[in-house]
Amino acid sequence: MENNARIFVAGHRGLVGSALVRELEREGYGNLALRKSSELDLRDQAATRAFFEAERPEYVFLAAAKVGGIVANDSFPAEFIYDNLMIQNNVLHSSYLAGVKKLLLLGSTCIYPKLAPQPIKEEALLTGPLEPTNEPYAIAKIAGIKMCQSYNRQYGTRFICAMPTNLYGPNDNFDLTTSHVLPALIRRFHEAKGAGAESVTIWGTGTPYREFVHVDDVAAASLFLMRHYEGWDPVNVGSGQELSIADLARAIAAVVGFSGEIRFDTSKPDGTPRKLSDVSRIHELGWRHKIELDQGLRDTYAWYLANRC
Repeated sequence: MENNARIFVAGHRGLVGSALVRELEREGYGNLALRKSSELDLRDQAATRAFFEAERPEYVFLAAAKVGGIVANDSFPAEFIYDNLMIQNNVLHSSYLAGVKKLLLLGSTCIYPKLAPQPIKEEALLTGPLEPTNEPYAIAKIAGIKMCQSYNRQYGTRFICAMPTNLYGPNDNFDLTTSHVLPALIRRFHEAKGAGAESVTIWGTGTPYREFVHVDDVAAASLFLMRHYEGWDPVNVGSGQELSIADLARAIAAVVGFSGEIRFDTSKPDGTPRKLSDVSRIHELGWRHKIELDQGLRDTYAWYLANRC
């Protein structure tokens, strides 16, 4: 990928998209096509097609998506499946029509079955039922993978797919209704500390295990795959390390400085019991994560303190 290549980062203001822009600029890529959602609605087929015709990007990182945690997925299932399908359909088809040299679709390891053997290999895709709480989003992302593969087969495109595990880092969403578990816990413990609260109650039992990867690592992996990977199968991107939600909560409480009690509301859903990705494929390609969770949590809390409204 030439340093002067025209690159479209779809969703450049989001968690992954903003990290991609930082990584690309660090690596000397300055010819970036960027549009805010207010300037370009990727759910709009005509607008998306017009953008591709005018800008003629050579490479596309598709990081635009409607994302959220359990509460958001449970509250807005129709939006999660509609918005993501429309974004993918329009960007992928427009990329094909415009002759894009290569495209990377970013998905999520929630595409895999709820009870997939652990750690989850890419081959587990479509081998069992999905986790019900995020099924609409997962189905949309699975459709995106199959669309990439179908266009590759029929039209000879170079569309590849990366499936990151749970992301966190600078520019994360800290809204308590729509955020994922890690940023939500950072905000809740911070606010509890400021209010002098004696306890914080967390959804579920605290027993599910989760894997986390810093968004800057995902951006680095995405650029690595764009440069070096040509396969049709999705590639997991993660740390290969896991911890329980209870241990995550304790780690975040320590970083924030909250010393009260941590309680668990067992009447609320846990989601998938365990979701550790098998990252052997990307390791074999030559990439490994660099940012460990303890440092990542400190950096993310510092960013939250500097940028919260």
